[in-house]
Amino acid sequence: MNPGNFFAELKRRNVYRAAVAYGVVAWFFTQLTTQVFPFFDIPNAAIRFVVIALALGFPIAMCLAWLYEFTPEGIVRSEDLDPITARKGRRLTGRILDFIIIGVLLLVIAMLIYQRVPSRSETGETIPQKSIAVLPFENLSSDKENTYFADGIQEEILSKLASIADLKVISRTSTAKYKSKPEDLKTVVQQLGVANVLEGSVQKAGDKVRVNVQLIDARADTHLWAKSYDRDVKDVFAVESEVAQEIADALRAKLAPNEANLLATAPTQDSEAYDLFLRGEAEQREALSSRKPEAFDRAADWYRHAIERDPNFSLAIARLADSQMSRHWWIHSLTEKELAEVKKTAEHALKLAPNLAEGHIAVGLVFYWGYRQYDEALGEFQHALELQPNDSRALIYSAAVHRRQGQWERCLSEYQRAGQLDPREAVVPASIATTYLQLRKWKEADRAARHALTLDTREIGGMITLLNSCLNGTGDIKEARRIMSTFPTENRITSRVWGADVVDIIGQRAYLSIIERDFPTALKIWEPGANDPVAKSELGIAARPAIHVLAGDAASTQTESEQVGGVLEAALRERPNDPNILTQLSWIYLALRRNAEALSAARQATNILPIEQDAILGPGVLTNLAEIEAHAGETEQAIKILHRLLSIPAGLEVSIARLKIDPVWDPIRNDPGFQQLLAGKEHIGP
Repeated sequence: MNPGNFFAELKRRNVYRAAVAYGVVAWFFTQLTTQVFPFFDIPNAAIRFVVIALALGFPIAMCLAWLYEFTPEGIVRSEDLDPITARKGRRLTGRILDFIIIGVLLLVIAMLIYQRVPSRSETGETIPQKSIAVLPFENLSSDKENTYFADGIQEEILSKLASIADLKVISRTSTAKYKSKPEDLKTVVQQLGVANVLEGSVQKAGDKVRVNVQLIDARADTHLWAKSYDRDVKDVFAVESEVAQEIADALRAKLAPNEANLLATAPTQDSEAYDLFLRGEAEQREALSSRKPEAFDRAADWYRHAIERDPNFSLAIARLADSQMSRHWWIHSLTEKELAEVKKTAEHALKLAPNLAEGHIAVGLVFYWGYRQYDEALGEFQHALELQPNDSRALIYSAAVHRRQGQWERCLSEYQRAGQLDPREAVVPASIATTYLQLRKWKEADRAARHALTLDTREIGGMITLLNSCLNGTGDIKEARRIMSTFPTENRITSRVWGADVVDIIGQRAYLSIIERDFPTALKIWEPGANDPVAKSELGIAARPAIHVLAGDAASTQTESEQVGGVLEAALRERPNDPNILTQLSWIYLALRRNAEALSAARQATNILPIEQDAILGPGVLTNLAEIEAHAGETEQAIKILHRLLSIPAGLEVSIARLKIDPVWDPIRNDPGFQQLLAGKEHIGP
C-alpha cells in the first residue's frame, strides 16, 4: 500500500477522528485527576498511573479504530463490511466521534473556566498565586534544645520574604500553630489563605548545619523546588538569603533594588552572637505568650549577651528595646528615666541600620506605649511597612493607634488587612471585637470575639469582649454566666492595659459574681495563693479592697487597704503619670474613707488620660471617676459624666443595659437623674 492510499484509508476508517477524540479525552482525564485526586488525599502515584495508562492506551485505541467500525448492527470488523453497510457505519462512526469530541471539548472549556476562577481562603478572600506560608522548620538535631535554632532560621527566611512587596507572606504567629509537615495541607492553605508553602528541617551538629527546604504548590500538591544545604554554622546567613532568593524566583516575584539588598543582607557576621540572639527570640515568644516578667527578663539578658559579642548587631538592639517596651506595657511600667534609656536603645538600632524595619517598630513602640505620641509612632510604623510590606505587627500597631485617635473606620480597615497576613493570630479578631464593643455594635463584637476564641481559647481580649457584648448589650446575666463557664477556670480574666475602672481592677470573673450580688465568691477568687504573683503585685492588690467597698463592708478591710495603699503610693512616686496606679488608689482611698483623696486620684487620672488623647482607655478612666463620685456622694457629677459617656463611643464600660444591673451604681440608682438615663438612648457607631 502506497503512502497516499494508507492515509486515505486512515481517513476512511475514521482513525484521525478517533485520535483527536482520544487525545481530548486523555487530556481531560489528566486534568481531572490532578485536580480531584489531591482533594481526596489520593497519592500522587495514582495520578502518575492514570497518565501512563492513557499514554499506553493510545496505540491500542488506534489499532481498534483501524480494525473495527460502528454500524447500525453493532461493532464489526472493517474487512467484513459490504460497501453500503460500510458507508452507513462510517457515517454512524463519524457522528459518534463528533458527539464525543464536542462533549469533551465542552467539558474542557468548563475545566479551563474553572481553573481560571481564583481560589479563595476560608474567609472568602481571593488567594493570590504569589502567596506563601513558611511553616515551622522541624528540628532534626539530636539535641532537642536546638529547636530555637530551627525556629530562628525559619523566622529569618520569613522576615526576608516579608520585605518583598510582590508577595503575600503569612506572619510567623499564624504559621507557628501548625506542624512542620501537616497531614492536611489543603486545609492549612485554606485557613492561611495562601497558594504555596515552604516546609523545612534543620539539623545542627557542632559547627555544622544541614538545612532541607521544599517549596510546594499546595493547591495541586506538587513540588515547585527543593534543595539541601550542608554548611558551616557561620554560613547559615548565606543559606537564609539563598532560600529566600530561590523562593522569590520560583514564584516569579518582582524585586525592587532595595528588596534584593535586604535578601542578601546578614543581620550579623558573628555566628555566636546570632545564636545568642535566637535564644533571646525564643524567650521573647514565651514571654509574650505567658506574660511572665521573668520570661521578659531572660529574653533581655540573651539580647544583651548577643550585643556584647557584636556591638553593631542592630537587629538584636532593636529587639531588646521591643522586649523592654512589651514588658512596660503588659507587666510593669517603666520610670521616666528607664523609658528614656529604652528610647536611646531603639534610636541606636536605627542609627546603625536606618532601613531596619524592626528598628522602626521599636522606636514606634516607644512613642506609642511610652509617650503616647501618636503621630510620631504612626510615622515609624509606616516606615516599617514600607520596608516590610508583609509585616502584620506594624499594621496591628497602626490600627491600635488610629483606634486611640478615634479613627474607627481606618482602624478596622487596618485590622482587617493585618488579619489577611496573620489569619490565625487571635489578637487581631479580639482587637476588632473590642473596637466594635466600644462602638456599641454588640452583634459584631460577639461574632469577632467568638472567632478570636476559636483561634485561642485563652485570648484575654476575646474573653472580655465576648462577656461584655452580652452584659453590656443585653444585660442577660444568665447567658453571661453560661459564657463564663466556657472560659479557663484558673483565669481571673483581667488585663493590666485595660486598667481603667473598677471592673478592670477586679477582673471579669469576680465581677460577674458581684453583678450577681455574690460578694463572698468574688473575694474567694482573689484569695492569694502561695505561688500567686498577680494577687500580690500591682496587677491585683487593689482587687479585694475594691470588692469590700462594693459589698458595703469597707470597715473589714482597713488593715489590708492601708498596706495596699502604701505599696501603690510608693509606685506612684516612681511613676506619677501612671493612670493605672491612680485608679487603683482611688478605690483604696474609698475603702479607707478618704473620699476627698479618692476623688483627687480619679480626677488626676482623667487629666493624664483624657478621652481626647485616648478614645479607648480615656472613657474607662472617666467611668472610674463617675464610679468614685457615685460612692463619694457626688451624685450630680457622676450622672453628668454618665450622660456624656452614653453620647459617645464608650461601650466597653457604659451602656443602658449595663447600668440597669451593675451594683457599682447602687448608691445613685434611685436618683431621678439616673433613672432618666435608663429611659434614654445611647450612642451607637463611630
